[in-house]
Amino acid sequence: MLIQNLENKTRLALTTVVITVVGCVLFCCFTLWSCLAMVSSERDQVYVLDGDIPFIAERAKMEENFTLEAKAHITSFHQLFFTLPPDDEYIKWTLGKAMYLADESALKQKVTLEENGFYNELISSTGVASIITDSIKFDESARQFYYYGTQIIKRRTRSQRRSLVTTGYIEIIERTANNPHGLLIKNWRTLENNDLN
Repeated sequence: MLIQNLENKTRLALTTVVITVVGCVLFCCFTLWSCLAMVSSERDQVYVLDGDIPFIAERAKMEENFTLEAKAHITSFHQLFFTLPPDDEYIKWTLGKAMYLADESALKQKVTLEENGFYNELISSTGVASIITDSIKFDESARQFYYYGTQIIKRRTRSQRRSLVTTGYIEIIERTANNPHGLLIKNWRTLENNDLN
C-alpha cells in the first residue's frame, strides 16, 4: 500500500513537472512571437517631434505612392535635362545627373543635341533654357508616361517658346544617392518639339 501510494505521488509529481515545463515553453514562445510582431509593427512607424510634441508618421510602401514617385522622377529628369544656363561646366553637371535617371535613350538624345551644336549655341549666345511642366499622363499598369511641357529659351536678342512632348517607360530599380526615387526612364523619345511663337 505504501509503495503504491509512493508510486502515485511520484507519477503525480512527474506529471505536474511536465505540465509546468510545457506550459512555460508555450508561454515563452507566445511571448517571443508577440514581441516580434510588436517590434515589426513599430518599425513601420516613425515619430516626428514638433517642439516637444511627438507625432506618428507611418512609413508608406512604394506601391502606395508609385504614381506620385514616378511623376516626381519624370519631372526631375526633364528639369535636369532641359534647364540649362550658359555655363559649360554646369551643363555637363546637370546632364550627368540626368543620366542617372534614364537609360541609354537619354544619352543618345544628349549626343544628338551636342552634334547639332545646341549646347555650344546656348553658351555662345548666353542663352538660358528652362522648362515648365504642363502635365504628365502616366499609365500605371503599362508604366508608360507622356510628358507635356513648355520649353523656354531666352537669348539676348530673342525669346523662344517651344511645346515639348516626350514619352517613355518607367522601371523600378534600387534607390541610390544619385537616383533617390529608385526609378529608371527607359526608351525615352521626343514626340514633339515645335515653336509656339
